[in-house]
Amino acid sequence: MFATRTCPSSRSPPSTRSHHLPDAYSGCSDSNPSGRCAYCRRMTARQYVFPQAGDDLAAIAQRELPDLDDALRLFASLTAAHLPGVVEAVPAARTVLVKFDPLTTTADELGTRLAFLPAARGAAASGRLVTIAVLYDGDDLAEVAELLGLSESEVIDRHTAATYRVAFGGFAPGFAYLVGGDPRLQVPRHPQRRTTVPAGSGALAGEFSGLYPRSSPGGWQLIGRTEVTLWDLHRDPPAVLRPGMRVRFRNVGGPP
Repeated sequence: MFATRTCPSSRSPPSTRSHHLPDAYSGCSDSNPSGRCAYCRRMTARQYVFPQAGDDLAAIAQRELPDLDDALRLFASLTAAHLPGVVEAVPAARTVLVKFDPLTTTADELGTRLAFLPAARGAAASGRLVTIAVLYDGDDLAEVAELLGLSESEVIDRHTAATYRVAFGGFAPGFAYLVGGDPRLQVPRHPQRRTTVPAGSGALAGEFSGLYPRSSPGGWQLIGRTEVTLWDLHRDPPAVLRPGMRVRFRNVGGPP
């Protein structure tokens, strides 16, 4: 059951002291080093609700979080919890967007349930594993190797040794941002954005690895390519790589 309760911390802003909380909630106190309880800190994150037009009555809540790891933990917890009214959850770099049925739950109730979800642990090791065959002949492979002080073969070995996690999708349908790679492979974006990057191109930028699902403009460093069709509207689901999945790359050609 839920009831309106008051956070006793005098350092919590007045606007955050009254919450729609579970009966089991015992409140926080000024002894908390941060000055607010975990609930207060999470509930002060920005949240937006947008009624959707169309035949399906739905609403969307977006929660902003401190960093990518927090967003992925919340996404994993939310996926495992099967909360009433939740239709879909979509993670991003620092947010989790939640589509829900407003006839089943409200944004306030959903926010409360999200705040009390246990933190997901080991989420990176639990997703379905997909192996992608890559021909390492990218236009920027030599430049990436020079930037990193490695040989081209060492770049390939490090790229294929890691098990990646699909953090979120974006930029284009089917484009997955992959994290968990070798930190030595972090490189800046290409100094000149290309007007056309071939479909299937494997690339690096910052902490991310990615595969271009279709021919498009792009600014990442190209190190290889795959023949896998990453996005197909005639397939269910259309995207090969989806948030939470694990990904490994298999070298099918490149510098010895």
